[in-house]
Parts: sequence; structure tokens; C-alpha cells
Amino acid sequence: MSTRTTASSPALVRERRPSGLPRPAGPGVFELLRIGARGVAARRLRSTLSAIGIAIGIAAMVAVLAISDSSRASLLASLDRLGTNLLTVSPGQSFLGDDTALPDEAPSMIRRIAPVQAATSTTAIDATVRRTDWIDSGETGGISVWAAETTLLDTLGATVRLGRFLDAASEQFPTVVLGAVAAERLGINDLDVALTVWLGGQWFRVIGILDPLPLAPELDRAAIVGMPAARTFLDATTAPTTILVRVDPSQIDDVRAVLGATANPQNPEAVQVQRPSDALEARAAAASAFTALFLGLGSVALGVGGLGIANVMLMAVLERRGEIGLRRALGATRPAIAGQFLVEAVVLAVLGGVLGVATGTIIAAAYADSQGWPIVISIVGVAIGVGATVLIGALAGLYPALRAAILPPTDALRAS
Repeated sequence: MSTRTTASSPALVRERRPSGLPRPAGPGVFELLRIGARGVAARRLRSTLSAIGIAIGIAAMVAVLAISDSSRASLLASLDRLGTNLLTVSPGQSFLGDDTALPDEAPSMIRRIAPVQAATSTTAIDATVRRTDWIDSGETGGISVWAAETTLLDTLGATVRLGRFLDAASEQFPTVVLGAVAAERLGINDLDVALTVWLGGQWFRVIGILDPLPLAPELDRAAIVGMPAARTFLDATTAPTTILVRVDPSQIDDVRAVLGATANPQNPEAVQVQRPSDALEARAAAASAFTALFLGLGSVALGVGGLGIANVMLMAVLERRGEIGLRRALGATRPAIAGQFLVEAVVLAVLGGVLGVATGTIIAAAYADSQGWPIVISIVGVAIGVGATVLIGALAGLYPALRAAILPPTDALRAS
């Protein structure tokens, strides 16, 4: 059985030409680009709005990837600088749920473990700190008081932003070192003049301010005094609340396994041993999860932008039927017509993609700089963003291009 193409299906009518005549050559790639760019420029407002739709999606994707990479780089840099070989030992609860305490000799016992490189203890003090004695005692500002040994800084790998830390002399007297957040809440930003704070009913001289402590965030909000000063001026007991232990990285698991029994031989099950760097790694994992979420939202915005381009191109086909009919009457082939509109869609999407990449990069760089993170712009992410715009433009322009290609010349000229 033979199949005949009816005249009622113009999309399927093959072009007839006198035998022996060559098929008209279509425009080259550069000519198509020129025609497509001219078509986009002819409708500037509509093209701009469509490009912005694509730009929003690409900017969101590039910015999220770059911010995530910058945050991760900052966390990894902190881990490299501070190390993952720090363990914290703190009292837990007994089998009956009662609070326990670490023995006074726990720090010295832990130091006897061969792979332990350093160990220092801190003690939470029941006291408040305020800028003056005129402030109500209930206004603590969320600042706690800790007593610490002079080895705290070296064990943590921490640094002093201003002034100095406690030493063998100053730990004997009413002197205090403030954590980064504590200093900010007390309104102390420099030590050019002698400053004192009202701490536990005594005046203490501020001698230093610490940089942030990622591995001991509780000390960021603390006023730190020496162990002897806490006993002398605050009438406090200095049984260790937390012991910070720096160990040989290759033997961290072995040391972790024996710390409970070493710190409290009578109740090893009532000792908690943690690795602070695990919290930083968990933050990196959480950041990755949010990155995937925001990338999904960016993809939705990109899809909406693609639909916008498809709509614009369909409107362009309807508005330019006269141009299509004239070009077909002058010998333009269907592939040439389809190529023209397809290139216009791709050019429109690429313009939006370039704008989105630039915007996303600027946003990510500004945010990373404000957080003090290294600025990391993923070249792969940028390449994926630009590639996605080309794909979106091609998919969005495919159907309008085919509609333009199958439009019969006579109908197009009659409609115009």
C-alpha cells in the first residue's frame, strides 16, 4: 500500500524544485549567529526580561556553589591549622543519672599517656562579669567565667588578638583574658588604656583578647582567669570541668579508648570523650546538604527562565510570519529558518547565563569576604552554568524553531 501526502498537511509537503537544480545552500554558522543576534537586539526590552529570568537561576546556582566552596575551604583551613588530634574529656553521668566530677589528679594522669603531646584543664566558675559594678547582677550578657591553666593556648593552637595570655606571674593576680565574643559584648575593642571588669565581686584587669576558637566555642563567650587567682580572689574550687588533650594523630583512636579509665578509674563509664573537629566536619556536611537544596531551587528558577524564552520565541514566530514567508519565497530552506530561531534562543539564553555568572560571582565573593573566608570560585561550576544556559536555550527554542520552519510561505505572506 502506498502512502500519499495530502495538501492539508503542509508540514509534510516536500519542497519541489526543477530537476538538475542544486539545493540552495543554507547560511553558515557565523551568518546564523549574526542573524540571531540581530533578532535579539531588535526586541531589547523583551530580550532583556527573558535574559534576566535565566540570569536569576544561573546566579543562584553559581553563588550557592561558590559560597559553599568558600565555607568548606575555610573549615578545612581551620582543621589544617588546628588539627583533628584534639580530644576533650568532661564528666558525664553515672548509671543512676547523677552528675559526676573529674578527679583533681585527672589532668596529670592523662599527661602520663605516652602518645599525649599536651593536656590542659579548664574549670567553670560560678561568677558573673560586667563592665562596671553599677550593672545589675542579673545582666550577665551570656558571658561565663572559666579558670584555665597557662598551657591552654598552646594545647588549643589558639592565638591572642590583643594583649597577652596568662603566664606564671599574671595567673596569680586578678587579671582576665576575654574571649572574642565576650570582649565584643563588654564593648572592649582595644587595650590602649588600662581596662578593668567587675568579675565575681572583684575588679579584674583585662590583659588580653583572644581570636575566635573554633574547637572551643564555649571559651569565645568566656572571661578566663588563672587557676590560682580563681582560688584566691573568687574562693572557687578548681576541679577540672573540661580537659583538652592533644595527642599523636596516628594514635588518636587508641588514646581515645583509654582516656575514660585514665581520667576516672573509679567510674570510667561516667567520662565523656569527644573530638571537637567532628563538629566542624558535621558543619561541612550540613553545608553540603543545604547546597543541594539551594541548587534545586536554582534549577527551578532556571527552568522557569527557559519557559520564558520558549514563550518569547513562540511570540516572535507569530509576529514575524511575514519575514518568514518572504525569506522562504526568496529561497531560504526550512533548516535555515529553524536555525535562525534556534540560534536566537541560544543567544538569548547565553546572554542571561553570562549575566548570571557575573552576578553570582560578585555575590559569592562579597559574602565570602564579609565572613573572612577565602574566595573560591569553581571554574567547573561556572562552566556548568554556561553549558546549562546553552542547553536550556536550545531546548526552549527547539519547538518555536520547528514551528517557524514548517510555516508554509504562502500562508505566512497572506498572514502578514
